[in-house]
Amino acid sequence: MNWIFLSVAIIAEVIATTALKASDGFSRLGPSVLVVAGYGIAFYCLSLTLRTIPVGIVYAVWSGVGIVLITLIAWLLYGQKLDAPALFGIGLIIAGVIVLNVFSRSVTH
Repeated sequence: MNWIFLSVAIIAEVIATTALKASDGFSRLGPSVLVVAGYGIAFYCLSLTLRTIPVGIVYAVWSGVGIVLITLIAWLLYGQKLDAPALFGIGLIIAGVIVLNVFSRSVTH
């Protein structure tokens, strides 16, 4: 269940961050409300995850997956350009999350 909470936290954070761009400096009400609600849900679910999974592992997965998803959304929605070094770096982030989850004894399942 804790990994589900972490997944919800990541999705809510990605939605909130995407809405942050759309809020135009909090000058648009709809996206601004989505930012506040999304981050509220994200941090609540993150706090539930931290009850059983070590904080370093949670934060590594949270930030790694979040970075990859936000970058993909920025590419799809906002036309952000991704060059070879950017793609390589994203690949390293994905590899790091996989290594943590598959090989590390620090992760509690």
